[in-house]
Amino acid sequence: MRKKITLAHGAGGKFSADLIHEIILPEFNNKFLNELHDGAKIGQLAMTTDSYVVRPIFFRGGNIGKLSICGTVNDLAVTGAVPKFLSAAVIIEEGFDFDDLKKIVRSMSLAAEEAGIKIVTGDTKVVGKGQADGIFINTAGVGELIEGVGISAKNISAGMKILISGTIGDHSVTILSERHGLELPENIQSDCAPLNKMIFEMLKVEPKIAMLRDATRGGIAAVLNEIAEVAGVGILLEENKIPIREEVRGVCDILGFDALELANEGKIIAVVPENSAEKILSVMKNFEYGKNSAIIGEVVENSAGRVGLKTSVGGIRIVDMPVGNLVPRIC
Repeated sequence: MRKKITLAHGAGGKFSADLIHEIILPEFNNKFLNELHDGAKIGQLAMTTDSYVVRPIFFRGGNIGKLSICGTVNDLAVTGAVPKFLSAAVIIEEGFDFDDLKKIVRSMSLAAEEAGIKIVTGDTKVVGKGQADGIFINTAGVGELIEGVGISAKNISAGMKILISGTIGDHSVTILSERHGLELPENIQSDCAPLNKMIFEMLKVEPKIAMLRDATRGGIAAVLNEIAEVAGVGILLEENKIPIREEVRGVCDILGFDALELANEGKIIAVVPENSAEKILSVMKNFEYGKNSAIIGEVVENSAGRVGLKTSVGGIRIVDMPVGNLVPRIC
């Protein structure tokens, strides 16, 4: 039986990884791509690209335009680069509202201004009614790698600490509430934000940060499983130290979701030397987008390629790579 693409193949979990390893890597095999990071490092430059199909297009805390800029800026920054230039291409469905397009483009401009990056080229295509879903956006970015910084899984070793820049699951729960008419408090909104300035300051105080990742599709569960597998290490998290809003926890309890698997659009995971963890945490907390940062676990010698969670009752459970698709069209 021929295999078919499902929504789960775009969810950032096991199905996405299978798609990459079975179809993409065998054809495009090269040393830059094989790093499987959020962007590629080429000489002194970093490059990344991403496409955005989020539904709904407008949501509390942002819209598809802001999301497209912030996501690409963050993907560049976690490679250890200073984002410099962006391209933006839009695919618009016939009949799309002109004023909505203006709002989206304006939000892209404001996000780029906040990040200190320029949109220097792009493309526009229009397809017939019913041949898209309003608007899709593709962005690509180029940045300059910071001298002396070497973000790589090969630099991860036992004893290193795992940091996160804030509360998890906010973006996914916001999209769910907008999509299904759920009523949530005003403080629950997408965490969509450019994190490059915070990341730059983190790298300034500790250039030997081993790994940085943008915890988007598949949440921190997917990101940490990928890191553990590529680095050949074990990771042990502490449930009580992972920041999560009570409202988000409540939605997860009601719907049976695991918050570790929920997508974020303004949170990074950092794997840092043990003796620098508190210093880096202090830097993160000085930024609005990092005020809820926390040390949530550490790298361990045993259980290579696996992620464990020390629960609030004292046991340990395995955090697997997400398999299903909790929230499709999340970014």
